Amino acid sequence: MTRAGRADALLAAASGLSRTRVQALIRSGATKLNGEPLSDPAARLTVDDAVTLVVPPPEPAEPAAEAIPLDVLYEDDAVLVLDKPAGMVVHPAAGHASGTLVNALLAHCAGSLSGIGGVLRPGIVHRLDKDTSGVMVVAKSDAAHQSLAAQFADHGRTGPLRRRYHAFAWGAPEPQKGVIDKPLGRHPTDRQRFAVRADGRQAITHYRLVRRVGPVSEIALELETGRTHQIRVHLTAIGTPLVGDPVYGTGFATKANLLPPAAKDAAKTLGRQALHAAHLTFEHPITGEVMAFDAPLPADLAAFAAALDAG
Repeated sequence: MTRAGRADALLAAASGLSRTRVQALIRSGATKLNGEPLSDPAARLTVDDAVTLVVPPPEPAEPAAEAIPLDVLYEDDAVLVLDKPAGMVVHPAAGHASGTLVNALLAHCAGSLSGIGGVLRPGIVHRLDKDTSGVMVVAKSDAAHQSLAAQFADHGRTGPLRRRYHAFAWGAPEPQKGVIDKPLGRHPTDRQRFAVRADGRQAITHYRLVRRVGPVSEIALELETGRTHQIRVHLTAIGTPLVGDPVYGTGFATKANLLPPAAKDAAKTLGRQALHAAHLTFEHPITGEVMAFDAPLPADLAAFAAALDAG
């Protein structure tokens, strides 16, 4: 380097890429500092540092269809309802050009998928985090897309839309039933995270304690708004972060040592936040019928629940 400063700023100036793009590349492992991996965009560089940045080739503008199996709960000419597995990204993004739900839908629907959401996310009117499992609805026509998008934007205030989640969290909420009304926005120092912020967007989560087993609470939740990471941040904000959450619950991981052996092993092998979209109700965009769908706990969360019951 010819001058000192932040890694992202210096590399952006040297490469001609945007600072945001450089930050994403650094976090993805595309950068080395003096031969060692560099993962912090804010790292300070000196004039003697040797930095390499490997820029991957551009990803295709449109995602490719991929024959990925889907757990379809319902399908007609307008909508498709599925149980998304944990580990599946909903739509292509940096580092996830393939293997996404959109890739699978393009193959499954074979040209009948609504494109109103843009080439990177056709048919998508709402989403779940990569490691959150559960019920999703997808639009297969433009008319269906417009109707469903309006329902999700309304958050069920004037219509039948309901989204209910099942979670396992550390600690117990007080009171046992209530509403978390805390605005959310980007974390001030980590753009990959979200945080409660006075200047954030309104976010409202209803919760109810189902049961408590030792240091773990089983909680039912319903969303009144749909912000990114809403449940994860809200539960952390009231002192009950999700079991297995690698972003918001790391400070509570040692609580697994308070569990019986089987539950302790199940908690440590989850590999993802213990959150499942268990129920979805919406109005069919064409017929007007109110439709309700449930997805049982997936195998990993069911095994964790069974281990808690075994004591």
